[in-house]
Amino acid sequence: MAFKQLVFSGVQPTGNLHLGNYLGAIVKFVDLQKSHDCIYCVVDLHAITAWQDPAELPRNIREVTAAFIACGIDPKKNIVFNQSQVAEHAELAWIFNCVARLGWLNRMTQFKDKAGKDRENASVGLYAYPVLMAADILVYRATHVPVGEDQKQHLELSRDIAQKFNNDFADSIRAHSFGDQFFPQPEPLIQGPATRVMSLRDGTKKMSKSDASDYSRINLTDDADTIAQKIRKAKTDPEPLPSEEKGLESRPEADNLVGIYAALSGTAKAAVLKEFGGGQFSTFKTALADLAVAKLGPIGAEMKRLAQDPAYIDSVLADGSARAQVLAGQTMKSVKDIVGFVHR
Repeated sequence: MAFKQLVFSGVQPTGNLHLGNYLGAIVKFVDLQKSHDCIYCVVDLHAITAWQDPAELPRNIREVTAAFIACGIDPKKNIVFNQSQVAEHAELAWIFNCVARLGWLNRMTQFKDKAGKDRENASVGLYAYPVLMAADILVYRATHVPVGEDQKQHLELSRDIAQKFNNDFADSIRAHSFGDQFFPQPEPLIQGPATRVMSLRDGTKKMSKSDASDYSRINLTDDADTIAQKIRKAKTDPEPLPSEEKGLESRPEADNLVGIYAALSGTAKAAVLKEFGGGQFSTFKTALADLAVAKLGPIGAEMKRLAQDPAYIDSVLADGSARAQVLAGQTMKSVKDIVGFVHR
């Protein structure tokens, strides 16, 4: 059967959204709404796989929502909501826990990275997180998911779970008039080369909210002066900028700053080097600071304005959750029929 095209994606509310989140994900979300029906979720159930301060979590959920809106996602055209308001995510995740196999989860490299050496002490939630991610996508029978490199393996697992459910319950799926398959095989949406934004203090490390130095990242809530100052203080090397991309290969900090300029201006690195190659970093940094302030300044200002109006943010989440629940509820009713549960 042909499934209706639908995009699903989520962002964790773990505080301090930065330039890496913006260029790596949110910019793509804004573009996608022009061509697709989209569901954008603040995945608060995923956030608690690591302990979250209950006094901070509501602020973080509202901040991600504010960032979506400030960056240009239209909550009327798309569905914007937080995961914990739609119980069907967790309900479908349990059924998928009974479909997924331990061997599949044991192969997930992200769990190994996050749990580290103290694996026995990691939460069951952190281990089973990819099953909930599959439920997030498939409870809407979404067909496309914008993913970065680090989530590709999880999307593969979603496809495996969908396939196994369709196979395990094939007779029941047909008997309930759903044809050969109930769940689609969600496809990755990779839009052009992913912008991997590195730390402003160390070009070999990803920009991260957990870095001790605030000068390592540009936060979406930073004001114009702070953005400009962080770019001026960003680590560089003594050589002038190269004129060809090959010249960036052994210069991670230069490569990172050129990449940020290219992403913010919507051009290629080669075009940036054509303009600034051979020049000093000071000139380039001034141009980059001006560009970053022009692009990010209005976002930060709008996020601050929205932070003063939590009732509006909550109304967006309530409206999105109500619309999401209609779709998720239809899926869950059908899943219960297919699995053989007796329900109201």
